[in-house]
Amino acid sequence: MDNSTRLQYLQAMGIDVWQTKYSEPVETSTDNWQQLSDEVNQCQHCELCQHRHQPVFGLGNQQADWLIIGDAPDEQEDLQGQPFVGVAGELLTEMLRAIHLNRNHLFITHILKCRPPNDRNPHKGEAAACAGYLQRQIALLQPKIILAVGRIAAQQLLKTNAPLGELRGTVHYLETLPVVVVYHPDYLLRKLTEKRKAWDDLQLALATFKNTRNLP
Repeated sequence: MDNSTRLQYLQAMGIDVWQTKYSEPVETSTDNWQQLSDEVNQCQHCELCQHRHQPVFGLGNQQADWLIIGDAPDEQEDLQGQPFVGVAGELLTEMLRAIHLNRNHLFITHILKCRPPNDRNPHKGEAAACAGYLQRQIALLQPKIILAVGRIAAQQLLKTNAPLGELRGTVHYLETLPVVVVYHPDYLLRKLTEKRKAWDDLQLALATFKNTRNLP
């Protein structure tokens, strides 16, 4: 006998039935990588969808401890659907390799998932339209550290207008998640004299990551 029928019988016999009043059930998150990727592929939240060849969702190990975040896809990334390709991507790979990290073992994505026309800087509304996707990627990945690559990525991620020179060299936090800011490979290709500073930033990131592993 199901519960509804049982209650009807009891009430028909004049028996008062006390029922516990439950609050509205809390929704359980069913988010997953495939669902999120499908949403990004179909996204039309801003005008960038009208110009893209394909969105650049991100690439790498979906259980990685390291999350690398750039600013926005460029022309080659838009064509290939992958983040950090071409010469800048090769330099990023070498930068990571210098601290004994294999980029295939990390997860790499961007603040924006679609390329702005002519590779211009992202507009505020465009970054806001993509913010939810990045938040969900972080929630799914649950990384131990974030490497914010370049000024735009750092400013958007940390909600600040501070210049890159003030943001690098310091460990920032998204709640309890450490964020280290590094120069963008494109900038380093133009300013070879800054490579020493980039090395210092990578050393800071590595030391910060090691500290997170020692926490109880």
